[in-house]
Formats: sequence, structure tokens, C-alpha cells
Amino acid sequence: MKHSYLSLMIAFATVVLLASTSAAQQVRDLPFDAGETLVYEARVSKYIGSMDVADLTFTVGDSKAPGTIEISADARSKGTLLKLARYSFLYKFISNIDTSAWRIQSTERITEEKERRRTGEAKFDYQEKRVTYVEADPTNPMRPPRKIASEIADDTQDVVSGIYSLRLLPLAVGKTFQVTVSDTGLVYEVPVRVAAREQLKTMLGKVWCYRIEPEVFGPGRMIEDKGKMTLWIADDVRRIPVRARIDTKFGRVDVKLKTISNSKLTAATK
Repeated sequence: MKHSYLSLMIAFATVVLLASTSAAQQVRDLPFDAGETLVYEARVSKYIGSMDVADLTFTVGDSKAPGTIEISADARSKGTLLKLARYSFLYKFISNIDTSAWRIQSTERITEEKERRRTGEAKFDYQEKRVTYVEADPTNPMRPPRKIASEIADDTQDVVSGIYSLRLLPLAVGKTFQVTVSDTGLVYEVPVRVAAREQLKTMLGKVWCYRIEPEVFGPGRMIEDKGKMTLWIADDVRRIPVRARIDTKFGRVDVKLKTISNSKLTAATK
């Protein structure tokens, strides 16, 4: 399935990094807690400079049941794209995650692009080894819902649980992972490589980070086009994603951490 460039450009939750491994199943002491909020700014660069296009927000919510946690992520249009192109959008995900095995249980999804609106829900059945995604058009209740079902592995993630699973892994330069991610009922294998350890200037100050390269572009991948994605994860106890860069034939997208609040480990890391 070919994702649109707009989705790639603004949905950090969809494409920033989709990675987890069975190693995460052994981790119990999470470096984040209910209330933590991370806000990022996305900018697009091409030819005449860069323009801001979206704010991306990730929030850890309260658990709905013992052994679970709910994390929401949304991307909202702003700035130059909204003012000049008059193009508004919202991408929102709500992920219910099993923390004992760290795998996704269900995903709610809302997408709005101008007048177009879609709602969807994916349910993951690990006994049947199957994900079922149902998408509806709330503006046209007479339209039959779209359904997609696929076979899944025992450690399947969605785009949000995959991002947070990175904060649980023992990252090291040279390590590689083969991960399984489901989005809108489809399932992808994503090779991931820890390419380097580098120091970056961020809103947290100068911090050492792991540079991670997931293969999400190419035939049969999540983005069926040429391109490259790079993600930087802080090498400290919080393991916060601080920056992402997406290079495509349409231009470059830079995503940078703007604010962090209610971090579980803020006091311990000062």
C-alpha cells in the first residue's frame, strides 16, 4: 500500500520509527509514566528554505486495566502550510498497549484532511494471530466500512507502541533488528540499524544520541517510494526521541523535540 507524501511529511507517529523486538518483553521498569507529554515541530525544506507544517504531540495516559497503558499521538497542521495553502489536517492515534509483553492490543485512528474524515479501529487477536482493521466514513453513514485483516506475529506493534518500545531497548552501535509493525490492518517487516552514536544540540542541551536508520522506504515497505529516514534517540535513562529527518524526492522533513512535560525521570537526570 502506498502512503501519501503528506502522511509521511506530518505523521511522525506513522513514520518516525517503527521498531521493537522481543527484548522489550523483558523490560518492566518503564522510563515514562502517565502524564508525560512530548511535543515536536515538523518543518519541510526545499529550494527556497523551510516552512513549519505541523506540531506533533505524544501523551502517555492512564491505564485502562492492570498491565496496560494508553498512549495517544496526534499531528496537527499549523504555520505556513495552513496559512498559505489553506490545507488543514489532523492525524490522531490512541494505542492500548500490553506492558507485560509490550505489544499492541488495539488502535483507534482518526484522520482529517480538509473536508475528508475517516475513523478506524484495529484489534489484535494473538490467539488467532490476526489483526482486523475497520475504517468508516462518519460523513457518509450509508457507505459500507472498509475492512482489512492480516496475520500477525506474537510481538506485533502499531506505530505508537513501536516508537515507545525503542525507549526500552538496550541500544548499541552496530545492532540490527527485524521488527513487525501493523498499520491500517496491513503488516510490514521493518529492518532497523543502530548506525552511530553522535552528540546533538537539542532543547535538552547537548546530548549524546543513537542514530537509528529504519528501512521504511521502497517496494513492499510502508512508503513505496525512494527515500531515507533517520532518527536520533537520547542515550540517557529517558531514551527520548529528540530528532528525526526524512529525505525524499519532494524535499526534506525535519522533526525536532520542542517541549517535554511531566517526565518521570526529569529530576533524576538534571
